Amino acid sequence: MSRAHVVDAIIVGAGPNGLTAAVELARAGLSVEVYEAADGIGGGARTEELTLPGFRHDPCSAAHPFGIGSPAFDAMPLADHGLKWLHAPLPMAHPFDDGTAAVLARSVGETAASFGARDAGTYRRLIAPFTGHWNAIATDFLRPQWLGLPRDPYRFVRFGLTGLPPAALLARLFRDPKARGWLAGLAAHAIAPLTAPTTGALALMFALAGHDRGWPVARGGSQAISDALGSYLRQLGGTIHTGVTVRKLDELPPARAYVFDTSPTALARIAGLGDAYRGYRYGPSAFKIDYALDGPVPWTAPDVRRAGTVHIGPSYGEIGDALNRAIGGRAPRTPFLITVQPTVADPSRAPQGKHILWAYGHVPNGWEGDATEAVERQIERFAPGFRDLVLARAVSGPAQFAARNANYVGGDIACGAFVGLQAAFRPKLKVVPYTTSRPDVFICSAATPPGPGVHGMSGHHAARSVLRSLAR
Repeated sequence: MSRAHVVDAIIVGAGPNGLTAAVELARAGLSVEVYEAADGIGGGARTEELTLPGFRHDPCSAAHPFGIGSPAFDAMPLADHGLKWLHAPLPMAHPFDDGTAAVLARSVGETAASFGARDAGTYRRLIAPFTGHWNAIATDFLRPQWLGLPRDPYRFVRFGLTGLPPAALLARLFRDPKARGWLAGLAAHAIAPLTAPTTGALALMFALAGHDRGWPVARGGSQAISDALGSYLRQLGGTIHTGVTVRKLDELPPARAYVFDTSPTALARIAGLGDAYRGYRYGPSAFKIDYALDGPVPWTAPDVRRAGTVHIGPSYGEIGDALNRAIGGRAPRTPFLITVQPTVADPSRAPQGKHILWAYGHVPNGWEGDATEAVERQIERFAPGFRDLVLARAVSGPAQFAARNANYVGGDIACGAFVGLQAAFRPKLKVVPYTTSRPDVFICSAATPPGPGVHGMSGHHAARSVLRSLAR
């Protein structure tokens, strides 16, 4: 093939990071083609009728605090391509056994008041220096911190020092068990022990996102994010091929750069990189249930009925034990659940008067058991009568996650464990984590910084690496 027919960049994988990388490269004037094994684009940001006709569920991601707050997405006209964010009255609620709940509200004052008088002032002092500065903090922390100067040096240092302790130490600032449980629920999104060094900063990032941007859902489902990215890419001249499984690099057309939105092990196999990622470790899996419901979830605490996201696991101890069991390879006993109620903000996701619920807990990587009873026992604990409303359920364990998305090795939806050096240096110890031993091959998946979530920032930074490489 002549040089005139060489594509500038080929993206393998049409998840949010692959699509973001493709858009960034197309905006820079490069010719771009995307190859996706599934029949449609989206990866972890898709929407399907998993249970009954008219009930539209998100097979993986559902609520998007880092999506609405993504510096990469902010720079794109995604609203012009159909993306609209919808907010529940409360971003998040965390119920307790006594029928009350702590909340993450858009207002710092309302959030602090839900903890009780002993911890309200502590929370205000903890978060106040950073509210109103989401753009700078997101830009500085949703990237490898050693690449480039911070946008806001003062808050970069202050936020880093505040969030550097793990959640286990940060929780000691609070006197009441409810505030400590609330903080542990935020930190648990890392799917790492609460003693891990990244968990405190992640908890603060989620809290700050809730105050400054909210925890919205995409109207119509998470597929709307992927469809908006795909539509924008096509407008820029990019091409998307679906239903194409890439097994070897030489199956693709000649290109100046190949960018992989895949797991590191898949990249090594396809690109012939040998054992480049031999030491890469995958973490716990998710056990998820999507529910079609005859009515709203009957939460005991009134605030929980207004929340888009609900964390179920009242105490720091319970949450820590649930995470440790999953990480240690033990079956779940009392799982910590992250649940989303999309129909609180977007009634169009279900037939009139009906609702959907998205719920998952953590289980060991590759676990073959059934946690349905444990999950529903936890929901009933805070919403008696929940089971009576279930019209249908779709259950996904580790095997189903891995079958649906090849990036979720063993069902690991985080695309890699947050342990040891790998918590910061993903997918390996390298100055520029998006490059590989081949100068024309790059990786942009959630296995690279800043990690999982539908925000496109891994794709954004990988595209920057590609442009720098091609410029040289």
